[in-house]
Amino acid sequence: MEEQINLISTFADFKESKSIDRETLMLILKEVFVSALSKKYGSNANFNVIVNVDRGDLEIQHSLTVVEDDEVTDPANQIALSEAIKIEPDFEVGEEVIEQIQLSDFQRREILALRQNLSNKILEHEKDVIFHKYEPRKGELITGEVSQVWKREILVVDDDKVEMVLPKSEQIPSDYYKKGDSIMAVITSVDVVNGSPRILLSRTSPKFLECLMERAIPEIEEGVIIIKDIVRVPGERAKVLVETYDDRIDPVGACVGVKGSRIHDTVRELRNENIDIINYTNKKDLLIARALNPAKISSIELDEENKTANVYMKSDQVSLAIGKGGYNIKLASKLSGYEIDVFRDDIKEEYVIPLTEFNDIFDQWVIDTFIGIGCDTAESILQLSREELIRRTDLEEETVDAMIAAVKEELEK
Repeated sequence: MEEQINLISTFADFKESKSIDRETLMLILKEVFVSALSKKYGSNANFNVIVNVDRGDLEIQHSLTVVEDDEVTDPANQIALSEAIKIEPDFEVGEEVIEQIQLSDFQRREILALRQNLSNKILEHEKDVIFHKYEPRKGELITGEVSQVWKREILVVDDDKVEMVLPKSEQIPSDYYKKGDSIMAVITSVDVVNGSPRILLSRTSPKFLECLMERAIPEIEEGVIIIKDIVRVPGERAKVLVETYDDRIDPVGACVGVKGSRIHDTVRELRNENIDIINYTNKKDLLIARALNPAKISSIELDEENKTANVYMKSDQVSLAIGKGGYNIKLASKLSGYEIDVFRDDIKEEYVIPLTEFNDIFDQWVIDTFIGIGCDTAESILQLSREELIRRTDLEEETVDAMIAAVKEELEK
């Protein structure tokens, strides 16, 4: 009587502890036993491994050819006639004998090896499933739970208990999370590191802001409004370029909502990051003017060849154009693709101190360098940040600091 080997019950612990369906488990079991049989009997042995997914069992049949007792040269594939007739009395030379292999035919160390191999195969299968499930989801917004918080990264698990990593460099500077907190981020990469899938998340990527807006604004999700580009200084400021082909829709108004209702949750998720929504235009001068919002400009001179733009505005608009930390002009330059320099166009000589008054302190070429970037008065020096003055003049930091100090001293007088 044939005895079935109920491998599902024998290896029940794998079924209970691993996220794997019965059919896949049985196929892995078959692969494991085929490998074990090859090691035990030789790779040329004729075995048939039959999997019954419905019953959850597996049969191993060993096919042997009956030969005369003194002609057995391949024990893995031949059986002596005297042994064959013990199984069935009417067997003859040349016939095939089907021998059932039972689990009891394996030694204890072979069973342990089988279990270890099975564990490894299931682990490999799980890693492969995770990689192929999440690799197509790059750029997708996920919500997870903070599992561990370390100095350089946060470990996040999603609803399927899959582990993901949010590096410190991909966190908004003011982010603070503790174990158990809910967290939103976007999947940026799915790679295999040391044989295991590594899923990286980001909250600083422009794609994260895009996903948040898509979730909050139906017109973007439906494709009525298109996000052309996003530039960000995470946690500080972002500029979003939008466009629509429906003349009935105001893309900026639709994204912001009444009293900012549609953008409010997104701003809060980004730790109060200022978000400027800009209506796209292919006219570069108009695009730059819109990108420098809230500053109001007087005129623009474009250099198409060098991709530079000289923007002129009233003195009270300069600080608005540059913005806190220089972020506004920096993002406007990045969004438009032009290096933007800001100049004042309303300086009244009788109310200002010309920079040439400092030629007794500084060489003329130093003064000319400042004048060359539009800082031709003492007051205009203080309109720009120290960092902006260093960048635009390309002077030594000590020289810029000395100029700032001299200007402040003169104005105090």
